[in-house]
Amino acid sequence: MSKRPNILFIMADQLRADYLGCYGHETIRTPNLDRLARSGVRFSRAYCQSTVCGPSRMSFYTGRYVGSHGATWNDTPLAVGEMTLGDHLAATGYRTVLVGKTHMRADEAGMARLGIQQGSTTGQRIAECGFEPELREEGIYNIVGDQSRHANAPYNQWLKEHGYEGDNPWHTAANSVTIDGKRTSGWYLDASPHPANVAAEHSETAYLTEEAIACIDRLGSADPWCIHLSYIKPHWPYIAPAPYHAMYDADAIQKPQRHERERTSPHPVYAAFQNLRVSQAFSDDAVREAVIPAYMGLVSELDDHIGKLLAALEVRNLLDDTIIVFTSDHGDYLGDHWLGEKDFPHEPSIRIPLIIRGPGLAEGHVSDALVEAIDCVPTFVDFAGGDAEHPRLEGRSLTPMLLGYDVEEWRETAFSEYDYSVLRVRDEVGQPIDRANFVTAVTERYKLIHFPGMSPMLFDLHDDPEELRDLGDDPDHAHVRELLTGQILDWSLRPRRVTESSAAIERRTDTQIERGILLGLRDEADHADALAAERARGAERLAKAGPV
Repeated sequence: MSKRPNILFIMADQLRADYLGCYGHETIRTPNLDRLARSGVRFSRAYCQSTVCGPSRMSFYTGRYVGSHGATWNDTPLAVGEMTLGDHLAATGYRTVLVGKTHMRADEAGMARLGIQQGSTTGQRIAECGFEPELREEGIYNIVGDQSRHANAPYNQWLKEHGYEGDNPWHTAANSVTIDGKRTSGWYLDASPHPANVAAEHSETAYLTEEAIACIDRLGSADPWCIHLSYIKPHWPYIAPAPYHAMYDADAIQKPQRHERERTSPHPVYAAFQNLRVSQAFSDDAVREAVIPAYMGLVSELDDHIGKLLAALEVRNLLDDTIIVFTSDHGDYLGDHWLGEKDFPHEPSIRIPLIIRGPGLAEGHVSDALVEAIDCVPTFVDFAGGDAEHPRLEGRSLTPMLLGYDVEEWRETAFSEYDYSVLRVRDEVGQPIDRANFVTAVTERYKLIHFPGMSPMLFDLHDDPEELRDLGDDPDHAHVRELLTGQILDWSLRPRRVTESSAAIERRTDTQIERGILLGLRDEADHADALAAERARGAERLAKAGPV
């Protein structure tokens, strides 16, 4: 590349990996994302750090595990001291701009404690997760709560400008349908087969695409930029505008990945998630046959707009200067494993699409490496010429893989965390708040779900790729459970240094005598010999150490 590339970081919400043609779905139509995969690198085993929006996104934006950044659930504030993608890229001269959703809640108490005014430039950046506040659009403007916030939301204002009436057209138009002449909320699953009361050109997906293209024009091509285009769909409510609502029928949906044995003496936490209302609903085939075609329509609508974005970049002669990244914050069960929503860590929920295409990168390559969401920030920082090994970053740059190189020493285990303390699941299984969580460890073959104080769940992803047989108490797999439990322990005990790099630590290792700390020396001759030995070891270390 003749100059540092722009970065278009596209995230869908609640899009499972196997609902794209390039990830193996047999009936869905996603030609633009399939073309993006053919022209770039597709990661077949990318995992999110949590299966709910807020904590997953905070890991995407900080490059850190959930237990490190601490925003463990939706609306849990991200601590004021956390560095984000915007902070890392700002150090390299990039502008980092948001168009869409972050699901981030600002740490207002922390800002007040430090005397940071929310209206200041610094305060705005902290409150917007490190992004320049070009357009933040969170969606989910319900008919309850703070109606002034709903009425003043950017998308609602835009809908009003295009002739939609009422204070909250997000609810009354974009996310409602008309059945037998009566307006019906799109939240109801029976609404899914009907078209939304909004034209396709005015949907949330269309709106954010239009705003992203306008943002590209405003930023221009003088300085490199990173635009985070964060779509709201195919997240519920599960209704699509015409013609996408009728693009698929029940014959196009995949058979559910589930077995009756999963409901026979399941793990207590798994059973509690099965008992949730949304899981009971999606266990009904009639619900699946109504909802999944709408979900697929939303995915195809998203794909059409990815095509519009690619065309817009090409017309502006920016396609060859832009790294395009496409991913999702988590998946969606859609009735698999007798579950709805996304919370538990089976593959439909925890595995996400990740496609990266750009100038100078490999084309048409598929990587089976275990990749995590936290790898995105160091990869972007690498593109920008910054410090991809910053001590706050717990992920690893994917650049060598993107350039087509084999990486010999890559992670053997991917980790994901989930905090269910705010759900009634906690009461059902009798766990206290500080133990209502689980950690998932995924290797090339196995997946272990560790529950504090309870037995684990274990799946063999080779012999049982649909995860229909829990081996958590199988005596023949005791050694596997022990091995993966040990890996979780080692991972949880990792040092969390955030202000000093490994190279800096390397440089000050074994320097006590050099710094005048004369412990254990007998006399001046002993001092001289020990100092010479320490300096010799230090010279060897300095030759290996990178920049501080």
